[in-house]
Parts: sequence; C-alpha cells; structure tokens
Amino acid sequence: MRRPMVVVQIVVVLALLMLLSGAAYQVGEVEQVIITQFGEPVGDPVIEPGLHFKVPFIQDTNFFDKRFLEWDGNANQMPTRDKRFIWVDSYARWRIVDPLKFFQRLRDERGAQSRLDDILDGETRNAVARYDLIELVRSTNRPPEDVPVESEQETIVLEEIEMGRPAITAEILKAAQGRTADLGIEILDIRLKRLNYVDEVEQDVFARMIAERQRIAEQFRSEGEGEAARIRGERERDLQRIQSEAYRTAQEVRGKADAESTTIYAEAYNRDPDFYAFVKSLETFERTMDAQTIFVLGTDSDLLKYLRTPR
Repeated sequence: MRRPMVVVQIVVVLALLMLLSGAAYQVGEVEQVIITQFGEPVGDPVIEPGLHFKVPFIQDTNFFDKRFLEWDGNANQMPTRDKRFIWVDSYARWRIVDPLKFFQRLRDERGAQSRLDDILDGETRNAVARYDLIELVRSTNRPPEDVPVESEQETIVLEEIEMGRPAITAEILKAAQGRTADLGIEILDIRLKRLNYVDEVEQDVFARMIAERQRIAEQFRSEGEGEAARIRGERERDLQRIQSEAYRTAQEVRGKADAESTTIYAEAYNRDPDFYAFVKSLETFERTMDAQTIFVLGTDSDLLKYLRTPR
C-alpha cells in the first residue's frame, strides 16, 4: 500500500512542477511581453521586469526588445532631380514603443525589418528624386578649405545649396515617422551612410576631378614660376647695380692714383729734369732689351747721350 501512495505523490509533485513551470515566466530589464491565447493577445503588455504568471498550456509569451534596434538598408541605385544616377546606402535606428500594436501589425522583428525596408527605402528614394546631387552631398554653404576661393587670375564661385544633407535626412525621418506611427514602432534617426556614382559615370567624374586638381596645380606652378622670375630679375638688377658701383669706384681710385703718380712724376721732373730723363732712359733700356737683344745705335742716338757724357 505504501509504494502506490509514494508513486501517486511523485506524480502529483511532477504535475505541479510542470504546471508551475508552464505558468511562470521571467521578464528581463530590456524585454517586454505580450501574452497570447490561441494566437490572440490577451491583457495588457507586460513591461515590468521580474517574475510573472500566465495560464499554463493555453497562453503563450511573446518577448520583444525594449532597446534601440538597427535597420541597415541595402545600397540602391536612385536618380536625383538633375538626372544623376547614384548609389545610396542608408541606415536607421528604431524601437518598439507599443508592443501590442507591434504584435498585431508586424508580429515580430523580421516583419518589422521587412516593413521598414519598404518605408525607409521608399522615402529615401522620394527625397533623392526631389533634390539635386549637390544638395545631397553638401551640408552647408561653407567652401571647402583645400580649394582656393580667390586667386589673381579668377574667382571660384561655389553653387549655393538651399537644404543640404542634414535637412534632407530630417525630412526623410519625419515622413517615415508618419508612416510608422500606427505600427507600434518609433524611428529614432536615419542617416545616409554612403553616396556614390554608378559605375558608368564614376570614371568620368574621377577624370574631371583629376583635371580640376591639375588645373589648380598648374595655376600654383605658374604663380610660383612668375614669382621666381621676379626674384631672378631683382637679383640680376641688384648684381648689375653692385657691379656698376664697384666699376665706378675702381675707376675713381684708378683716376686718383694716376693723378697722384702724374703729380709725383711732374714734381720729380721739375726738381731735376736731367736725372728724370736719365731714369726714364734706363727704364726704356730695361723694357726693350734683355740678354739676347742686340741693338745697333748711332752715335747721335738720344739713348746713348747719358752714357756718353756722364755727369
């Protein structure tokens, strides 16, 4: 008798444990739960963390995340208002704000991602088609720092924008939020991650960019060569001026020296003309004769006068 009672007790305990495990569930800090009965939601959403209970075997728990969730779209080819075909890659952040409505409309995150693909890609395509490419690329009217705005030859005027990328993304966000208000989700932010030309025109764009940079480089190179020519001209002018002043100074010194030597010669001649004539005769002999020179002179030569009649 005792063994059957023990078996019955064990069975009852196991049944109670199974009943309790099917009735209790744990809600985490980042979770929210919808209770469904035969596939239909019952009661209010459970958003408080902790231990909760439901009817076992009849009711089911559907857990949803409270945190910010990621949507990463696929890069799509889109035309701009000025007929430029570009690749647009975007991403967004969203969250579940009404789990009951979310469950009724989208069921789970996979359904939400699919619905966001339609909404966000569609609004992004509409916004891109309403604006020119420059509006999508630039954020402000401030000119790039590496492009000279003014030069001696020309003035570069950049086209002004009215909206810019931040305003366009805000427009996309507002439109998408209006379309997701009845889905139980909130789109927190959206950004254009990457913009790029399609392959057909990308090489042409790169070629134009290279040509523009080469033009700017040639402009700087030409300005540098002009400045170098100006410096060389100033150097040559200064050199000519210095040489001219040096030549004038040298001629003045030479003239003064010649004048002084002439004065000395004149004073020496006036002091003793005969001696001066004698010295000059010796200098003449020295300049005109050497050991191999033979002179044939007449007795009446002026060169022999001082040798013939010494003082």
